[in-house]
This record gives sequence, C-alpha cells and structure tokens, in this order.
Amino acid sequence: MDLMAILSAVADPLIITTVLACTLYGALVGAMPGLTATMAVALLVPFTYFMDPVQAVAAIVATTTTAIFAGDISGALLKMPGTPASAAYVEDSYALAQNGQPRTTLFVSLFASVVGGVIGVLMLSLASPQLARLATSFSSDEAFWLATLGLSCAVFVGGSSVPRNFASLFIGLAVATVGIDVAVGHPRYTFGLDELYDGISFIPAMIGLFALSELLRNAATGTETRLGRLTVEPIAQALRNAAAEIRRRWASVLRSGTGGTVIGALPGAGADVAAWISYALSRRFSRTPEKFGKGHLEGIVDGGAANNAAVAGAWTPALVFGIPGDSVTAIAIGVLLMKGLTPGPDIFTSDATLVYTLFGAFLLANVLMVITGGLAIAMATQLLRVPRSVLMPLVLMLSMIGGYAIMGSTMAIWIILVLGVVGYAMARAGIPLAPAILGIVLGQVVEDNFMVSMMKAQGDITQFFERDAAAVLGVITLVVWGVLLVRAVLDMFGPRRARGRKET
Repeated sequence: MDLMAILSAVADPLIITTVLACTLYGALVGAMPGLTATMAVALLVPFTYFMDPVQAVAAIVATTTTAIFAGDISGALLKMPGTPASAAYVEDSYALAQNGQPRTTLFVSLFASVVGGVIGVLMLSLASPQLARLATSFSSDEAFWLATLGLSCAVFVGGSSVPRNFASLFIGLAVATVGIDVAVGHPRYTFGLDELYDGISFIPAMIGLFALSELLRNAATGTETRLGRLTVEPIAQALRNAAAEIRRRWASVLRSGTGGTVIGALPGAGADVAAWISYALSRRFSRTPEKFGKGHLEGIVDGGAANNAAVAGAWTPALVFGIPGDSVTAIAIGVLLMKGLTPGPDIFTSDATLVYTLFGAFLLANVLMVITGGLAIAMATQLLRVPRSVLMPLVLMLSMIGGYAIMGSTMAIWIILVLGVVGYAMARAGIPLAPAILGIVLGQVVEDNFMVSMMKAQGDITQFFERDAAAVLGVITLVVWGVLLVRAVLDMFGPRRARGRKET
C-alpha cells in the first residue's frame, strides 16, 4: 500500500471539489420528502460515465453519506422522514422541533452522523476482510433469525402499549405480503394489477403512512399548522447545545457507530436496520426509556451514529466479495464494473490504491458534511417561514413526485393515498406508525429466507438450529419474542385485573 499515492489521490483538487459538490447535492436531495439516498445515487450514475474510477466512487460515497443524514431534516421539521433509517427516531426529532429545538436536534443528528461515519470508515479500512468473512458465512437460516430479531425492534420502539405495537407491526407485515409468493410464484393480494406483482415499495408506503397521514391530521384540525409557529433557536446556540450533547453521550456514539458498522456489513441490512436496532437497544438500556418517542435526544444520537456508520459497513461485502450490502452499493458495483474493475478478494492487491482512496474519500466526505449539512439545516429551517397554505400543497406534490419516481407508475400515487388514509386511521386509534414501516421493510426478507431454508431442509424446522450461529440467534429471538408476548398479555389483562380488585 503506497500511502503517499493514496494521500495524493485524496488531496487532488478535483476529488475534493467532487466530494464537496456531491455532499451538498446529497444533502439537498435527501432533505426532500420521498427522495432517498438510493435515488440520489441513481440520478448521479449518468455523470459517472465521464469520471475516472476514483472520482466516480468518491462521488457516490459523498452523495450517500450526506443523503442518509439529510433524511432527518424533513423528519424533524415535517414529521416526514426522508429515509427508513430516519423513521426510527422521527417521533423524537419531530417532538423536539415542536418544543423549540429544531436546529439543536438536527445538529445533534449531524454531529452523531459524522462521528459514526468516521468510526465506520476506520473499521472498514482496518477490519474489512474479517467483517466480510463473518457476513458471507451467514446462510438463509441466520438471515431469517436476524431479520426476525429486527422485527422485535418495532415492538420495542413503538411505544408503551405492546398490543398496539404488535397491531402496527402486523399491518406492515400484511402490506409486505402483496406481490408474488416466493415459494409457488402465485400473485397475492394484487387484485389483478400487474404493478403490484413486485410488491409495495417501502418508499411510497412510508410517504403515505408518515407524510400524507400527517397532512390529513393537519387538515382535520382546521387550525394553523404548528410548523409556522415553531421557535427556531439561533444557530450559534444550537451548535453549542449539540456539541455539548455529543460530548455527554460519547460512549453511546462509539457503541452505536461500532454496532452500526457491523450490522451494515451484513448483506441486505444497511443503514435502515442498523438505525432501528441501535434505537431499540438505546431505549432498552436507557435510564429514562419512558422519554423515548416524546422528544429525547438519546435515541437520535444512537440512531444517527448507527445509520452513517452502516453506510461504510455496507461497502465491506461489496468490495471484498462483490456482494452488495444495500441498494446503494449495488449501484456502486455496477459503476465499478462499468469502469473495468471487478470487486472481490483480488481488488485489495490489484487495485489497492483505489480501495484505500475510497476510504479516504469516505473520511473526507464525513468531514465536509459538517459544512454542507450545516448549510442544509440553515436553509431547511427557512421552511418555517412559508405559509401553511403554500407549504402543505408543496409537500404533498413533492411526496407524490418522490413516490412516482421510485416506481415509475401511477400505482405509487394510489399506494400513497390508500396508506395515507390507513396511517391517519392508525393515528386516530392510537396505533404507532413506526412498527408498520419496519414490518414493510423486513417482511419480505423474513419470508424469503424462511422459505429458502424450509425448502433446503424439506420442511424440517429443526434445521433452523443446526448451525451454531443460527442456533444462537434463534434462541435469542425466541426469548425476546416470548418476553414481548408475555408483556402484551399483561398489558391487555393487567388493567382489567386492577379494576376488578378496586371493585371488590
């Protein structure tokens, strides 16, 4: 490894300019409701045709890193998370913004994302071969248990009522069953519509459940939206408060950054699962779990650090074995192949300079994100000055455009409308929305891996415990779900027993 060559490549003015421009681009795209990091990278691909491999990879890395963070901006200001990762802690960020701390909340998220991203880069560069071996040793058995364990996060993060959390989760899982049955190839719940054969994309679903339902709630109140009456603290004060919060919770940042990197290295996990799991663990082991979901910075710190660390972690299997860790690295692999580079074990010897330059670009992108992310926060909070009569139709239009761009079909608009009404009804019934989103994201992963394992084992369910890693994950998952079911029963019958005792 030629250290001077790597430093020279990263310090190239063209690379620095590219990273700076793409971090700003990623921040602007990610901050728009419905426009994701994957979409930002996909729109960038045509421009990579005119770039050399190092510049192309640097552009993708910079765009992804900032777009993942920027999803927090629309979540905090509008309760419309830009990415599923941001949805993990949107209730907290929105509540804090409503309480007069929108900039403090977003700067906490920004700083946690930057530190988490740096941790991810360092772990990626030092331990990528080991993490890749761990990730690729997972069969469908381990993947099934891991995804099922991830679903338990939905029940942990949804709120205090376990039965309502389960209800929300099952609504999400029901949405995830739409499409072609993986085992027999038969369409389910498609109502004869070809557009639903591929299932319901989680981006339009998330837009409907969060964005449109929030618009409906605003319209139903008939009063001036709270957005226009938010108190926005000065930037200097927000910076001081955010820096103090990160210093106070440095151990949480380190823990979630490390955990997010490892989770991101697992194929198919990515930033979304990392953020949900880190937020759930943060709530589980917090001294004040009752504050989560009501405006608590602890969950934002953990979730923000984990999702950006996972961005780096997802490159581990992509680089070492050519297995995409998420949708963004799948696009990146295509770009590398287009440039004549084949990701795999040999890339660390044949193109070592490129690989370590990528690590340098990652590090540079996270550092520059402090500047571009700060600019995005300052510009986004100007939304508060827009009248409700202008802002709400504009948000609705952006939401519809974002959903349509993902699916390329008007079916996306119908999905947004239907799930928006469902989300509004859930909110009226006191059923949290976050578990439903995780059910939609992980539902197909659980089903696909379950069916693959069952077909391999010819229906013998004990095969799920044959491998050591699968057995450990399986036992942990069953114990967690057993505890949750007991809590659900106690929640349903505990108050009734208490009333009975009072009457007697």
